[in-house]
Amino acid sequence: MQKSPMRIVILGGGRMGRSLINEIHNNPSFILTSVVVRQGSPLVGQDVGDVVGISTIGVKFSDDLVTAMQSVDGIIDFSSPVLTLQSLDISSQRNLVHVIGTTGFSIKENEMIASFAKNCRIVKSGNMSLGINFLRFLVKTASEYFPSKDWDFEILEMHHRRKLDSPSGTAFLLGEAIAEGRKVNFADHVVLNRNKQQRVREEGSIGISSLRGGSIVGEHSVVVAGEGESITLSHSAHDRCVFARGALTAALWAEFKNFGLYSMYDVLDVELIRKK
Repeated sequence: MQKSPMRIVILGGGRMGRSLINEIHNNPSFILTSVVVRQGSPLVGQDVGDVVGISTIGVKFSDDLVTAMQSVDGIIDFSSPVLTLQSLDISSQRNLVHVIGTTGFSIKENEMIASFAKNCRIVKSGNMSLGINFLRFLVKTASEYFPSKDWDFEILEMHHRRKLDSPSGTAFLLGEAIAEGRKVNFADHVVLNRNKQQRVREEGSIGISSLRGGSIVGEHSVVVAGEGESITLSHSAHDRCVFARGALTAALWAEFKNFGLYSMYDVLDVELIRKK
């Protein structure tokens, strides 16, 4: 028996939301039911197909979160921490799939997300690209192999001029992978700003540097520097469609999983890769 398409609501009408509209329109595994935007947005009531240039499809932008989340199977969320938490309350009541690409959560907000996962299926990642998550695996493996007394790990990320958060959520993901490989606490070792520092680099520190400019979708490099040699592990995203496709892959993957909080690491099945 053929599986019915997954009914999806998108939260967020920005660049990622629009990329998702295009990807879902061309994917028979999904049916788009609504795109939720902020209260009072000029997009409210407009046909999403007309806005993104794929012709009228009969699906509207809405600012009514509760109504939009009725009779759906899942949510793909690239919105804001506030809207994410509001929607998770509904997702947990209705046992939905909720894919979170939103970044910028506080420690307390992340604890709330984990609590909501007791009654729904959440896949949360600062980057939905399968390529970035494979890079994360490689970085963790490198940090397990190269000892911090001899090898320094530094992260460099660059994004378009309009990106609000800095460093990127992906840079933090990579930093956490380094810390995980070393079995240390990331927060105790991360260094975000070396401007005007008059001291040598601390052994075991994990440096993150950020650049902003142009229309760059996302570039991340991890430099592993030793005495007389260095290794650079990097990933470049050339189109936002890679994040949209990763989010859709995550939604299908999570549909029949047990309730819980998952990451793209789980979707990628890193442990299976290790065994191979």
